[in-house]
Amino acid sequence: MEPAGLILFSSALFIAAASPGPGIAAIVARVLGRGPGEAIPFSIGIALGDVVWLTFAVLGLAALAQAFHEVFLVVKYAGAAYLLYIAYKLWTTPVEARDVAAEEKTEHPLKLLLGGLALTLGNPKTIVFYLALLPTFLDLTKITVLGYLELAVATLAVLAVVFGGYIVLAARARSLFTSPKAIRILNRTTGTVMAGAAAAVAAR
Repeated sequence: MEPAGLILFSSALFIAAASPGPGIAAIVARVLGRGPGEAIPFSIGIALGDVVWLTFAVLGLAALAQAFHEVFLVVKYAGAAYLLYIAYKLWTTPVEARDVAAEEKTEHPLKLLLGGLALTLGNPKTIVFYLALLPTFLDLTKITVLGYLELAVATLAVLAVVFGGYIVLAARARSLFTSPKAIRILNRTTGTVMAGAAAAVAAR
């Protein structure tokens, strides 16, 4: 596709992805509560969800998405329930002084990836961007297979930059917490943020 169109798409996606929302809140909360290790597969799942919605938009499947509205409602509430589960674990996990920079893989990467995917598929902000806003600055009827692949690669690259930046910043903030009391406060704060993200997803 035209370089100008690809740049326009990438710029719009960067602005949309970098603005705070349930996905960013979930990534930051996971890094603060558990470390950056678990945030990576979770972020990959979120990014794959974006590619799913991009595919729907390019193939003109917005009407199909509406037809299967109930399916996406189930996915949305499953994502919200997963975030609430994470919030519960953060609130109830025992705390002790530890090297907070160390990665602790307490959940299977596939489970984390699917959690991120479910979150994006039910995130109204992502749905609006791809199904409503994307057609306003790209002629989706003229996108070829190569153009679609270029958009998918651009999507993954932009989200890698945005999510990577948030993960690095959150990991640095996490290193400030070393005492059990500080860790408990951090866990409960991030658990509350995660619960808020779940509420934001479920309420829209």
